[in-house]
Amino acid sequence: MKKNVREVATDLLLKIDRSQAYSNLLLNQAIQKNDLSSKDSGLLTEIVYGTVQRKNTLDFYLKSFINKPLTKLDDWVVVLLRLSLYQMVYLDRVPDHAIINEAVAIAKKKGHKGTSGFVNGVLRNVQRKGVPPLASIKEKELQLAIECSHPEWLINRWIDQLGEQNTMDMCTINNLPPMVTARVNRLKSTVQEVIDRLEKESVGGKPSEVTPDGIKVTSGNLPKTDVYKSGLLTIQDESSMLVGYAVDPRSGERVLDACAAPGGKTTHLAERMDNEGEITAIDLHEHKVQLIDEQIERLGLENVQTIAMDTRKAANLFQAESFDKVLLDAPCTGFGVIRRKPDIKWSKRPEDIERIQQVQYDLLESVARVLKPGGLLVYSTCTIEADENRNQIERFLQEHPEFVWDVSFYERMPQSVQPYISNNKGELQVLPQYFDSDGFYIASLRKK
Repeated sequence: MKKNVREVATDLLLKIDRSQAYSNLLLNQAIQKNDLSSKDSGLLTEIVYGTVQRKNTLDFYLKSFINKPLTKLDDWVVVLLRLSLYQMVYLDRVPDHAIINEAVAIAKKKGHKGTSGFVNGVLRNVQRKGVPPLASIKEKELQLAIECSHPEWLINRWIDQLGEQNTMDMCTINNLPPMVTARVNRLKSTVQEVIDRLEKESVGGKPSEVTPDGIKVTSGNLPKTDVYKSGLLTIQDESSMLVGYAVDPRSGERVLDACAAPGGKTTHLAERMDNEGEITAIDLHEHKVQLIDEQIERLGLENVQTIAMDTRKAANLFQAESFDKVLLDAPCTGFGVIRRKPDIKWSKRPEDIERIQQVQYDLLESVARVLKPGGLLVYSTCTIEADENRNQIERFLQEHPEFVWDVSFYERMPQSVQPYISNNKGELQVLPQYFDSDGFYIASLRKK
């Protein structure tokens, strides 16, 4: 028997809670498996992302209507209450009574009469009394954490690094649905031509205000278009596109792209090299390298070779000082992409930040050895965490006097981001609120 959207959402949220798997991957699988219409897919996406994003706030509201700790309830009951409450508080398309009836029906199917009565009682109580005001929370940090629905430890950490206003702005934007943006394949078309062709396939788009190669998708389903399938564009966030300008590869150069999967940046470099020269794209896992290969084929690129290998062993496999440019898009905590993967903020812990730093540093040490003198090393992450970004690079420069900041970085970056670059350093930290894009860090170093 086919499951309805809210039943699929309940199962999905339970899986995200239990397995710590990425919500975006599970969501795509669920949409395909349950053969949902585009309308139902949209609703499922909204309920799942919204419930994960607002988990803190929803739990605060629920505690006012339940006499025992939420941990004493069955996991699926908490999830069902959360997603029902999310719809009642944050969505206005479906009337409350319909949301409650559907929750009760799911509870009957999954549990027994007592459970469905409990779910009915809690939700009817919420409907009657309304949710409690957040102003009733006395501690300022806790109130901020619940209002913005982020863990308290993370908010305190960000306030220390970025100040209260930046933190508030970032938390606010993290709870909004992300924009779909794409990069036009400059070897095959132009931004305006692609926008015109997408319009004929009922997809709305406009030029990016951040990067010259980008477009913002305003409506429609991009991956289903012939424009996408024929390799005229690649789905990529605008912040991520900035890396291609930082590396600034030229035709004829030899470039190493380390930790390259799924291949968005690799293919951007290849396009910017006019399909000439040589890019070696490496990643640890065979199945991830396959994703790069698929993109290369779809876009019609011929100057990329891929290898599944541990980047930490790059210096063993490649000749010393043999690449003109090296891009290291390092693994990180991902705090810049919380909009796309809202579960990150609940699953990560302070020790994860510490753990990943050593991996990042080992990777930097390894790729530094294969770069030619005079060559560029570009380090990027999709996080806003100083310990993984600036502090990491400052330490590297201290321990590697043969590297210096690349002062020409400012000139080759798009005008939109230049105000955020300090002239004497080849460094850019994008916060999500700057351009309504992902949080991203880029550092450009030159080997003397």
